[in-house]
Amino acid sequence: MHKLPPLSLYIHIPWCVQKCPYCDFNSHALKGEVPHMDYVHHLLADLDADLPDAGQRPLHSIFIGGGTPSLLSATAMQALLDGVRARLPLSAAAEITMEANPGTVEADRFSAYQQAGVNRISIGVQSFQPEKLARLGRIHGPQEAIRAAQLAAGLGLRSFNLDLMHGLPDQSLEEALDDLRQAIALNPPHLSWYQLTIEPNTLFSSRPPVLPDDDALWDIWQQGHRLLSAAGYRQYETSAYAKTGYQCQHNLNYWRFGDYLGIGCGAHGKLSFADGRIVRTVKTRHPRGFMQGNYLDRRTEVTPDERPFEFFMNRFRLLEPVARAEFPRLTGLDECLIRRQLDQALAQGYLTETESDWQITEHGKLFLNSLLELFLED
Repeated sequence: MHKLPPLSLYIHIPWCVQKCPYCDFNSHALKGEVPHMDYVHHLLADLDADLPDAGQRPLHSIFIGGGTPSLLSATAMQALLDGVRARLPLSAAAEITMEANPGTVEADRFSAYQQAGVNRISIGVQSFQPEKLARLGRIHGPQEAIRAAQLAAGLGLRSFNLDLMHGLPDQSLEEALDDLRQAIALNPPHLSWYQLTIEPNTLFSSRPPVLPDDDALWDIWQQGHRLLSAAGYRQYETSAYAKTGYQCQHNLNYWRFGDYLGIGCGAHGKLSFADGRIVRTVKTRHPRGFMQGNYLDRRTEVTPDERPFEFFMNRFRLLEPVARAEFPRLTGLDECLIRRQLDQALAQGYLTETESDWQITEHGKLFLNSLLELFLED
């Protein structure tokens, strides 16, 4: 019988005021009003359908993502989180994060979200430059972003995060660093700083903008990383920096191959069972189908052959060492089954190994796809 990993809950709110040209998330431009309470009713019914598999395992974190969750009314957010708490135990130190866009943040509603139980907020700033925000299709301006961050800081939340992008269309090194400086000046405990990439099936993929070249991107990353480090932020994940003690617990659980329920349009879930099975779920993507009560799109078992790749694909996003004991505990497989791949990774300088840990090297980070390909099933 397996000791089960921590359990989290992801809740997806699918609507946005308008769809951004770079976004490949499951989000839908709002036509009319958000069906606040109706959608909450379906979210909780979706959770009810998952409860037999979850048992009464406590939730260690909740993440409400989107779309734009801050379009949901405070009353609906209260009903949603009350409904979750009525169905599953919440650990005393549970982190409850909600994503918000600066253009949809109102002071009274923000405070009401906190009263509903939200103790961490993630604000989608992306840039502080008006022309860059316009190119990204964002509906807020720099002043709204600053106000939202100041509001989050003043609420006394457990933490808040600012999302920032680099490698934007026609972005210079100085513009990228200026965005970072403005973000640092707002003193968020956590900063997500990620590179804009052109994803398939987005407006940018059909009409690609001119992005900085690889050399310019490397300069931006190197100097930006130095700037963040000097300001007391430590990189702990590919695109995430935090002050000491403020890492995002929900995302850490993903990357440490923990378990999570996913409810709402297009939400993904992963559950381990005491008999050794690992099951992934995907919910119906479109609000129309979901709100007809058709919640589950597909449910698949992660085979033993697939588990090494899945484990390392998540685990190597984090910069911390991987305890070797985690591999058998979380995959149910013996390390000897991947010894050949590990030896190849060591020989190619992608990893170092001690009696207790594996650590990805700088070389391994640069060639992460090549490292992960070693663990793909033959």
